[in-house]
Amino acid sequence: MKINFLSDKKSKKSDNKIVFEIRDVDVSYANTLRRLFMNDAPVMAIEDVELRRNDSGLYDEMIAHRLGLVPLSTDLKSYDLQSECKCKGEGCGRCQLKMTLKAKGPGTVYAGDIKTKDPKVKPIYPKMPIVKLLEGQELELECTAVLGLGKVHAKWSPCLAYYKEEAEITIEKQPDNKNEIVEQCPKAIFAVKNDKLVLVDENVAECILCDACVELSSKKIKVEPKPSFIITIESWGQLEPAEIVEEAIDAYDKQLDEFVELLGKATK
Repeated sequence: MKINFLSDKKSKKSDNKIVFEIRDVDVSYANTLRRLFMNDAPVMAIEDVELRRNDSGLYDEMIAHRLGLVPLSTDLKSYDLQSECKCKGEGCGRCQLKMTLKAKGPGTVYAGDIKTKDPKVKPIYPKMPIVKLLEGQELELECTAVLGLGKVHAKWSPCLAYYKEEAEITIEKQPDNKNEIVEQCPKAIFAVKNDKLVLVDENVAECILCDACVELSSKKIKVEPKPSFIITIESWGQLEPAEIVEEAIDAYDKQLDEFVELLGKATK
């Protein structure tokens, strides 16, 4: 297996996004990585909400739902999953964090209005709206944030991860309808030069394997998937993309160790 991080100059890497190419693997492994990145890297999210006053136009459940979906910056060194905490999930400073929110209308209540005692865990997007309060309306609540996994609930998912297969394109014979193929290709992969259909090298990686060129050329063009994939991770901001990769791979290692252990017990 080979991994190649794509160049920055093509806007393939930013603070919350990372793109890399992985070769010599099959689609099942690429999809396993995608699921691990989205489901097995732990992040903080609000789990419990105690509403003490809610005069807004939204039900308590709607307020709690919106709070739960507020992305929170995550400090993995300071917090443990409740299932792995020494308190055995009863709740302590190592596995949960109390937050408060108190606001009075008129005005919009934003995620940045949530108060936290831990400066390392706070809303990533302070201007994310929670609810609008009218004159005389108030909102007061206390909430608890805990570390969790995306496979339990989407609010603990740290990113959007997806992949695409790379294509190997071969022009075996020059088709008669060259201009039509150029016009119909959705990714501008072909061009006509000196009355010949040629590949635009910098666009070949964008091929989506739609086979439009194969059908239009009466199979004079051959398009086949290669055993390589371009994987993209777009973080919601709770963790850096590199942290997501590290945590997901660590989780995968633990799962494989557990599988080997269970397999050993089953064969005894």
